[in-house]
Amino acid sequence: MEFLLNPDFAYVLLVLGSVLALMGILTPGTGLIEVGAMFCLVLAGYAAYRLGFNLWALILLILMFFPFIYAIRKPGRVIYLFVSVILLIVGSMYLFPSQGLIPAVNPWLVIVVSGLVVAFTWLVINKSISALHARPQHDINRLIGMSGEAKTSVDITGSVQVDGELWTARSENHIPQGSQVRVTGREGFTLLVELDGQNSKGLTQ
Repeated sequence: MEFLLNPDFAYVLLVLGSVLALMGILTPGTGLIEVGAMFCLVLAGYAAYRLGFNLWALILLILMFFPFIYAIRKPGRVIYLFVSVILLIVGSMYLFPSQGLIPAVNPWLVIVVSGLVVAFTWLVINKSISALHARPQHDINRLIGMSGEAKTSVDITGSVQVDGELWTARSENHIPQGSQVRVTGREGFTLLVELDGQNSKGLTQ
């Protein structure tokens, strides 16, 4: 475990854990991201316990999240992203105790990693938030009342083509393959269909 006591390695673990934690909070998923964040932060915490840390630098790292999140929520506020990067770089360089003004962590490592991390996180979180607030590309409700064709037999489940697209469909009555159908409703992304009125007349004649 001695390799954990290298300030450069401990710094990378801390930054990686912080990024994963932020992504886990804003874009929750399977839990793997959260586990990875906890693993990295526990190792970084062990290194900080053994190496010691500067409280003021830790405060800078915590404050870094506020302008970063504000910049994401308010597009065009690039100045806040710049402030966030500065806080991340300074806080990271001086997190671990050093002699004088020379930081314990390699400054070039901090600059490169901080830049890559902020750019990656900005891109991923922005896309995730945009996807979360984006309106669905297909307004399924507009299909209600439209006619289509049963591409398979439809009862408990089946496939129909409506408005040029294939959809999963369900019907209370058996509908033979090739029949004309009409959409009467939906359950999630499943269309509720019945035999089209014109088709029904054709079958009874």
